[in-house]
This record gives sequence, C-alpha cells and structure tokens, in this order.
Amino acid sequence: MSNEIEIGRGKRAHKAYSLDDVAIVPNRRTRDPKDVSVSWQIDAFQFETPILGAPMDSVTSPATAIALGKLGGLGVLNLEGLWTRYENPETVLAEIAGLKSEAATRNDPKITAKLQELYSAPIQPELITSRISEIRDSGVVVAGSLTPQRTQEHYKTVVAAGVDIFVIRGTTVSAEHVSKTTEPLNLKQFIYELDVPVIVGGAAGYTPAMHLMRTGAAGVLVGFGGGASSTTRRTLGIHAPMATAIADVSAARRDYIEESGGRYVHVIADGGMGNSGDIVKAIAMGADAVMLGTALARAEEAPGAGYHWGMEAVHEASPRGDRAEVGTVGSLEKVLYGPSHETNGTSNLVGALRRSMATTGYSNLKEFQRVDVVLSPYESDRFRA
Repeated sequence: MSNEIEIGRGKRAHKAYSLDDVAIVPNRRTRDPKDVSVSWQIDAFQFETPILGAPMDSVTSPATAIALGKLGGLGVLNLEGLWTRYENPETVLAEIAGLKSEAATRNDPKITAKLQELYSAPIQPELITSRISEIRDSGVVVAGSLTPQRTQEHYKTVVAAGVDIFVIRGTTVSAEHVSKTTEPLNLKQFIYELDVPVIVGGAAGYTPAMHLMRTGAAGVLVGFGGGASSTTRRTLGIHAPMATAIADVSAARRDYIEESGGRYVHVIADGGMGNSGDIVKAIAMGADAVMLGTALARAEEAPGAGYHWGMEAVHEASPRGDRAEVGTVGSLEKVLYGPSHETNGTSNLVGALRRSMATTGYSNLKEFQRVDVVLSPYESDRFRA
C-alpha cells in the first residue's frame, strides 16, 4: 500500500509522523522494572544508559560531561563552542543567561545579535586540548563534536588530545557534499584513516543514512530541524518528523547489515525529545540511543542556567534558533534517575524508559525496538511541559 498522497496536481508527498503521532502498545507479558537492562554499547565502549548529552553549550560542559559519564551516559562536548573560545566561559554563559528580552516572543533580534558577537571569538586549539584532557583525567569516556566545516582544521588536535569517540554533527550531513569553492570533507577516507569510532549526522531518511553507513561510521545521528530552540523549520522550510525519520534510518541499518555482511551501525535519535515519553518512542521506532538537548538543559548543573540554545542560533548569516527558556527541574541525577515529582516526563528519564519496557514485556533495548506501535495522533504539545 502506498503512503503517498496528492498535495495538488503537480506534487505528491509521503505521509510522515512525529513522535507525538505514535504510541506503544502493551503485549501479553510484563516484567519487573528491576529486571530490565537499558545498557548499550558502541564500538568498545559500554554505557549503562542510552543517553548522550548533546554538544550544545547550554547542555554539555567539561563538568557535566564528567557527571553524565559517571551516571552511565556520554556527554559530547561542542569543540566549536564557548569552552574552546574562552579561557573562562562561565562569565560568558552568565552573560547569556542574564540577557533580558525586549520582544514579546523569544525571537529577539538583539539577543541573537549578542549571541553572534560572543561566538565570533576564535577557536583556540590549546583550549580544545585542555578541555578534552580535563574530561579524560576524570576517567570517563571522552567524546567531542565538530561540524563538517571545521573537522579538517581541528581533528588532529582533537585526536592527539585523546578523544575516544569523534562526533561530526551538523544540521544535515551527507556523504556527498558538493562545492565549487571549497574542497569538501571526504567522510569515507577520513573515517578510514581515523583510529577512533565516528558518529556522524544528522540524517533524516533511508538513502542519506545508507550512504553515511557506507562511509564506515560507527553511528548515525537522526534528526533535522527539531528541538525546543530550533527554528530550522521556519527559516529553511525543512523538517523531518522524528518517528518516520528514525524508522527509515533503522530500515537502512537493517539493509546495510545484509549488504556489509553483518556490520552494525548504531542509530542515535537527535533532537525533538523533550520528555521521557519521547525517548521511549524514539527507541521503540528503532533508535539504539538518544542524544538529548532540552531534557538535560533542565538540570541544575547545566551550563545554560535554565536557558537553552544551539550553534544554529549563532550562525553569522542565517541564524536558525533562539535562546529558549526551559527552566530547571533538579539535579542531573534526578533528571536521569529520579525520584521525580513532575508528572510531565521531565525527570527520571531512565526510570520511565525502564518502566515502559517492563510494562510491554521487554528486557533490553534491542528487544524493545520490536514493540508494537499504533498511530495515535494528539494535539501538538498537549502533553508537553
């Protein structure tokens, strides 16, 4: 049966679904939540929870990367952010948190201009080395992120500093970037020559994900234009509803396993998951792990101090994000493991995932990817915080 619908005589489109549009269905078996495992492994690295902290300055600092690592997750440091531009970024972060909006909506041009100004400071390679060393000295797994545009310039510094997992993250990343003015990053050659596992993305569909898997990436990030602070949908008109995007990329992983003779590439949902229910449904759609921004920006330790923004918000020519006020709900440990006093899924994220898996009878994440789902569209934001 075709999922294609006619928009008008000259254009047809496929129907796509967001995480709000789907719901998981209990089966004949239930389990004790204590018997459920939410651990996952990528390359040689084992984690107790499938939670990655997004490489966003409002989410991940060296200190929160260490804290998240000790709590069983993986914090990914933005190596193009404030931590590698300023010796003492805490003062800059406090300035961003203290900016007062004069606009009726959060789209305040003056705040955007100030963010652009603060992020115009140059990246300092010695600070890349220092921040990675700080995380490494704590004994947790070290992950750092660069955009494709900056990877060639800084990757040698990153690798020499001792990063364990290298993340190449952009609004969208393709295996075949075409440019008449600059030499594009050859992902396949780059990953082949690198001695550490690489996670790359975002991707939003079967074909681009398949091409990224063929580069040798250990993981593919799924997502485009989502998240509480992103305005990509409004500025570029591009958006990928996450339920469909994850399912499509998971299908690419399945077919790539057969094509490659058994090589498994991890699918990591990235963006648009603001509460525990979103995380549950992302894994149910086929994700192995989730990369969280807003959900972790609500932690008391988060460097954004109750505010959240991404690198898209500071683009010098085409900003595609806002500084969003997300508030705080408690410590990072409470956000991940509770106890929770919120009824909206903003704390005890891991506990909620474990309980959902137990309620539907699954004992580990790979099994849970086979859970039954139904289309159950609700009004947008009906159950949001």
